[in-house]
Amino acid sequence: MTTRFLAIFALILACACPPARAQDVAAPFDGELQRLAEILGGLHYLRGICGSNEGNKWRTEMQALIDAETPSGERRTRMIAGFNRGYNGFQQTYRSCTPAATVAIRRYIEEGSKISRDLTARYAN
Repeated sequence: MTTRFLAIFALILACACPPARAQDVAAPFDGELQRLAEILGGLHYLRGICGSNEGNKWRTEMQALIDAETPSGERRTRMIAGFNRGYNGFQQTYRSCTPAATVAIRRYIEEGSKISRDLTARYAN
């Protein structure tokens, strides 16, 4: 009797909850996308202060990521927040290009490349 009651209760609860929109449901790779967004934000700041003359290259890469993923709602907000967190984190630490900033750039490029390869290998059609 208790099992039947729990099953009916679960069914009622499931029917009462509004369905999530497909675009707002977290993808299994959202954590990696957020990390990639954070890396792109960090690179956007660091490459700028280190005189790379790349302009908005990393911001453009972020926009391409958003365009490719087409997130909406909370997913989009989290991706943009990741980019801004990466940018602001280095902006608070570095005012000029230092050897440590150069090392951070190299490590971020390596990590971002790895994330991109892994995501492509696992989830690309």
